[in-house]
Amino acid sequence: MKLYEFEPFPNPRRVRMFIAEKMLDVERIQINVPKGEHRQPAFTEKNPAATVPCLELDDGTMIGECVAISRYLEATHPEPALMGKTPKEKALVDMWQARVQNELFDACTTYFHHATPGLGELEPFQNKDWGLQAKERAEKTILWLDEELEHRAYIAGDTFSIADITALCGIDFAGFCEINIPDECTNLKRWYDDVSSRPSAAA
Repeated sequence: MKLYEFEPFPNPRRVRMFIAEKMLDVERIQINVPKGEHRQPAFTEKNPAATVPCLELDDGTMIGECVAISRYLEATHPEPALMGKTPKEKALVDMWQARVQNELFDACTTYFHHATPGLGELEPFQNKDWGLQAKERAEKTILWLDEELEHRAYIAGDTFSIADITALCGIDFAGFCEINIPDECTNLKRWYDDVSSRPSAAA
């Protein structure tokens, strides 16, 4: 397998963490997005969506999108389970994965691309008001997660999951965008210290 990525970006980090938790050895190929390499024929012929990360299987099949890549890896390497084992666990992990992606990770991404300089010349359109509204969503989600984590160890329950990976990468990206965890969010800070100490967090 080969993982096409641009290492500094938060989405590829989500997949690297998933791979690290599974203790897999996957070749990594860098696609320099700021320099436009993702839009060159050499890459778009493989992945017409021109996005990273993208996983190339040994038979040449290309899988894009973080959750889709993770689902493939979970199915082919089920231990440790990162997407739940029982129907209930799988549903809860899916629910919280979607919530942290939509309300935290994607909200920070929208803020970055629309209300900050973002990627500079690569930004074809910006709507500052939309970006600032997304920042408010991210800030509210951080407070919400702090409340939720008063009752459990991890985002989706008592076991580390893909939802924690997405949340950690989202929190770190939020920090890059100067959206920080408030001092009073002690539950979220406890969780953050815990998941940040996992070896996969350095992937």
